[in-house]
Amino acid sequence: MRTGIWLVGARGSVATTTVVGAAALRAGLLPATGCVSTLDPFRELPLPGFDELVFGGHDVAATPLGKRAGQLAEAGVLPPGLPDLVAAELRAADAEIRPAPHTEGPAGRAAVDAVAADLTGFRERHGLDRVVVVNVASTQPPAKPHPAHASLGLLREALDRGERVLPDSALHACAALDTGCAFVDFTPSTGARLPALDELARQQGLPYAGSDGKTGETLVKSVLAPMFAHRALRVRSWSGTNLLGGGDGATLADPASAASKTDSKAMVLEGVLGHPVDGGVHIHNVPDLGEWKTAWDHITFEGFLGVRMSLQFTWQGCDSALAAPLVLDLARFTALAHRAGVAGPVPELGFLFKDPVGHGEHGLEAQYTALVDWARGLGETVAGPAER
Repeated sequence: MRTGIWLVGARGSVATTTVVGAAALRAGLLPATGCVSTLDPFRELPLPGFDELVFGGHDVAATPLGKRAGQLAEAGVLPPGLPDLVAAELRAADAEIRPAPHTEGPAGRAAVDAVAADLTGFRERHGLDRVVVVNVASTQPPAKPHPAHASLGLLREALDRGERVLPDSALHACAALDTGCAFVDFTPSTGARLPALDELARQQGLPYAGSDGKTGETLVKSVLAPMFAHRALRVRSWSGTNLLGGGDGATLADPASAASKTDSKAMVLEGVLGHPVDGGVHIHNVPDLGEWKTAWDHITFEGFLGVRMSLQFTWQGCDSALAAPLVLDLARFTALAHRAGVAGPVPELGFLFKDPVGHGEHGLEAQYTALVDWARGLGETVAGPAER
């Protein structure tokens, strides 16, 4: 099942690590550590193999993937020498990266059609069975409400008039769905989370998933918060301080962009605990950290007879190395959902997101159970009579 993965932000750290990682797995150079889709419950499912994945994408940057991979190796994100071992695969993916649309470029329907043409050409050149578009670009500020977002009919009318009614992430989602491609938003940007685009996905019979990949601090929250809830311990405050560098740090130094991220990171607590807590999430740009990030959380809680207690944890990690295997997982699972005829949001992929579309469950164990049950059901749906 030849599957295209079209990466929005294709020359960024996460995308580059994804392409390098897929090539390394295909060649058997390294184990698939961090890839959920390779665990035992999913091993026998008809997911696209790593040797069946083809990469392309959009980006505003012009740095070749090979050079970007070399920079990541120097930063310790990729193993030394690995970019050279997969240089041919990097060149092939780099040849399929197209300039991303600019805000000063075509607007309305012309902008959607330009992105759609790139997707169509990619699919036809490689004879792909399906394409999954994955947004791993920089986080954007929340979309400004517009009447055209309310329905597909209003959106089409606005696009035909040449209006700029869609932020970049939603523009890519619209083009993907128009072209018969599934869409995944690994960022907290708007993506397909507009009523008009939900309507388009259902009309086209296409799955979409998001949003904001769950890789670090929020992953820990989704394990600890159910612990407090299930032991009847009342959490009074939960304060998180995030230090990060690289492109994410620079992007999230902008308060408007940071608002999307802090909103998605905060959802798990109220969703699991059932009540708001004091504290909040604070993000700081520390350029010296480069590709690495640190999160420090301080939690106060109340036990029997009102006794006050506290818990602290520190999470340090490399975001690209945490995110890249999840991008591969999401593409593989979403391709299976497309093959099985799933249309609209895929809440069962919430295990991999901070702010799951179409679902209110935030506890990690419950999310994992839902993912396993859903994926196995899809496997039965697409299996032929001889396989059942």
